[in-house]
Amino acid sequence: MSHSGEEQTTGSENGENGSEPQNEAPEVIGVRRGMFGAKGSGDTSGYGRLVRPVALPGSSPRPYGGYFDDVVDKLAGVLGEDDYAESIERVVVYRDELTLEVRREQLPAVAQALRDDPGLRFELCLGVSGVHYPDDSGRELHAVYPLMSITHNRRIRVEVTTPDADPHIPSLYSVYPTVDWHERETYDFFGIIFDGHPALTRIEMPDDWVGHPQRKDYPLGGIPVEYHGAEIPPPDQRRAYN
Repeated sequence: MSHSGEEQTTGSENGENGSEPQNEAPEVIGVRRGMFGAKGSGDTSGYGRLVRPVALPGSSPRPYGGYFDDVVDKLAGVLGEDDYAESIERVVVYRDELTLEVRREQLPAVAQALRDDPGLRFELCLGVSGVHYPDDSGRELHAVYPLMSITHNRRIRVEVTTPDADPHIPSLYSVYPTVDWHERETYDFFGIIFDGHPALTRIEMPDDWVGHPQRKDYPLGGIPVEYHGAEIPPPDQRRAYN
């Protein structure tokens, strides 16, 4: 996720380490065929023969570079050694971004520490992004929180996973009230249930809509569209190129 218009110092620009750490081997969780990986409706993008692995970056070793080490050290000091080990599944530095992968049960405590500690002061949560990896068994749904410290001019990401069979994540509304509609949107489009949200209802789709449209397993469907006198069929009925 990128954010323009603000000057910031990234991990590769600040500190003695001028390059990213050598991460563990990427975790390949599946193979995507076609541009979007649609199934059952034919490929309408013209990229039906495109085959790509779906890979997630591996965890990163020390040193992380720049202010990233300082953030992780301060967080470990605030939480304590045992709680830190219980809360943080792994630390990933990828494309000059620090991501803390947090166990969902510990998310509110970690977020509050990141917000309140004077050495961290991540006062602003910029939103919630949902991601659906159908092949990531037991971790199919991901929620990503970009955080910013206005005090220290720093940015990090917090990522939480949850299984499709139990799509519950604690709400961060009590820590960052501005996530109110972001969590509603993520629930609407991905089906992640944010426990403790004051009014978790759909925000884009009608209340009686069935399914969550940005999941990978959601059918394309659609309705015919008239344009300049021609009728364009819905995506699942268009010509397939493969």
